[in-house]
Amino acid sequence: MKAFLFMLTAPLIAQQYDLVIAHGRVMDPASGLDAVRNVGVRNGKIEVVSESPLEGHATIDATGLVVTAGFIDLHSHGQTPENYGYKARDGVTTALELEVGVNPVRPWYAEREGKSLINFGATSGHIPARMAVMHDTGKLLPRDAAVTQAATPQQVRETLDLVRQGLDDGALGIGLGIAYIPTATREEILNLFQLGADRKAPVFVHMRNSGPVEPGAIDSIQEVISDAAATGAPLHIVHITSTCLRETPVCLRFVKGAAARGLDVTTEAYPYTAGMTDLSSAIFEKGWQQRLGDIGYGDLQWAATGERLTEETFAQYRKQGGMVMIHGIPEEIARLAVADPSVMIASDGILDQGKGHPRAAGTYARVLGRYVREQQALSLMDALRKMSWMPAQRLGLANKGRIAVGADADITVFDPRTVVDKATFEKPAQYSEGIPYVIVHGTAVVSKSLIQSTYPGQPILRQSRR
Repeated sequence: MKAFLFMLTAPLIAQQYDLVIAHGRVMDPASGLDAVRNVGVRNGKIEVVSESPLEGHATIDATGLVVTAGFIDLHSHGQTPENYGYKARDGVTTALELEVGVNPVRPWYAEREGKSLINFGATSGHIPARMAVMHDTGKLLPRDAAVTQAATPQQVRETLDLVRQGLDDGALGIGLGIAYIPTATREEILNLFQLGADRKAPVFVHMRNSGPVEPGAIDSIQEVISDAAATGAPLHIVHITSTCLRETPVCLRFVKGAAARGLDVTTEAYPYTAGMTDLSSAIFEKGWQQRLGDIGYGDLQWAATGERLTEETFAQYRKQGGMVMIHGIPEEIARLAVADPSVMIASDGILDQGKGHPRAAGTYARVLGRYVREQQALSLMDALRKMSWMPAQRLGLANKGRIAVGADADITVFDPRTVVDKATFEKPAQYSEGIPYVIVHGTAVVSKSLIQSTYPGQPILRQSRR
């Protein structure tokens, strides 16, 4: 009887969480929740989203701040500690190399295991596979043999085998940059789509041509949508604005129309008026000015120095090789894509010793500050959906991209009144501001706007669906 009375009268012991994020404006882009809540985290997972107070071993007071799912960057070439730091300060908890991809896949993942600030992952890349088979001397992108020589049937088979092996090793899909390998035949590309369809793996594509001059963006989008329709492969078209330029509204009609009729087709864009790629790549073969929107040498900016190019420096740097920014995307086109509810946000970013494009450091804060707060081009919830939940759905990551019980505790906390990108074309290596906390698997990698010396980032792998 005494024991029974003790049970009735003893105070309830409060549940202790590893981390509590208290009093924040919780915004879940999957359910539409937008309310002040307390979030309890344990063992890297969200265990509770509560109106009632919670107790934790550590607490973040998020009063006046938005608490949302960590941003998932589907297009991040920068897969180094330097880049991960800028990503984290921009609210990104998962950065993926899906356009170019990697090959071989297994050692690439092993190199980052236990050493990454944020989550990481990659596709099995057709470009690196073909470069290996054809002994191209390029680094990230091909610059000689894989560009100028048509692959033999044996080389095509060997390349396909390497891509297939990458899928066997857990790659997130197939990375395909047709524009960088102009000798790739339509049949070779179709066969890669067929491999994606057979494995139920998405194909992430930089299309064959860009701009309005035929064969340009329209022909190219018809090619990849036709391949997706013929094979059943899921298709994701990368950076639609820098490929389609002023044809972007027409290209979006293709994407939306195909999706409305049952094809699995998606796309992405970044919030900038310039792209960037290697000047030694096939993008700058004869006729590049017209393909890139009738631009000139002065519209090219050498990333290493910030200088605008001339005909003479173009020739010099093209022979040398290196990153160049291409100022050719109209502002109204960038804004159109950022505001379109069907277009995901992805950075296409890379920094190397502080040099590169500002999109590597400021993409997500730029959307939140410039296009949501200042221009009101889209709502805050729509922006968050395009940054987290839609990318998670594209990859079938049911436990990411949302704030909900059971989801991975990848969480970004920002101030909607002050969040802003600071990176510029002249000084790209500048951290975003107004994002004081970023959590990866329950561990703060950014706390009070400072990067922490911790490595909770996990590999994002695809489960085999053969």
